[in-house]
Amino acid sequence: MKILIAEDSATTRVILEELLEEWGYTFISATNGNEALEVLSSDDAPNLAILDWIMPGIEGIDVCRQIRRKKKAFPLYFILLTAKVKNEEIIEGLEAGADDYIIKPFEKGELRARIKAGQRVVGLQLELAKRIKELQAAQTHIKTLQGIIPICAHCHKIRDDQEIWQKIEAYIEKHSGARFSHGICPECVKKYYPELRTS
Repeated sequence: MKILIAEDSATTRVILEELLEEWGYTFISATNGNEALEVLSSDDAPNLAILDWIMPGIEGIDVCRQIRRKKKAFPLYFILLTAKVKNEEIIEGLEAGADDYIIKPFEKGELRARIKAGQRVVGLQLELAKRIKELQAAQTHIKTLQGIIPICAHCHKIRDDQEIWQKIEAYIEKHSGARFSHGICPECVKKYYPELRTS
């Protein structure tokens, strides 16, 4: 996972970079809110961002707000890095679009745990997006059953997209998940088994 570090303090930024490298993460760094906004607005933006609340230009909290307003298609997890400890300030940060926060000076074990929590959330969001895409594709595929289906006028086999002729039961089972239970209708009983009596 690639992580954005947005921190104007060179010392704190270097500490974060060294920790992320030690923990095996790739990262990109920004020294102010404007740079962070540019990175997060790109097509290959990181899925997790550690944003300092107070930075030159756009503050971290405003970066959160602006990115959330864009409603980007990919999942993005924000961790606000802040010296603010009042409840109303923390609430403001979370309501602006941050997912989590960590108070300066931070303890590296706590930071790592919060990054891992964010990574889990992003992973679940990506998996959910993948499943939704698969369901949409399946739904589109199933809808093809409502279109024109080439069927043999004699044997009633159906031709699929690969030009292969197959029994109607096999075709429908493959394209819809439906299963067949075979029986004999009353008309066929009379026609083929006249000796049998039907109630």
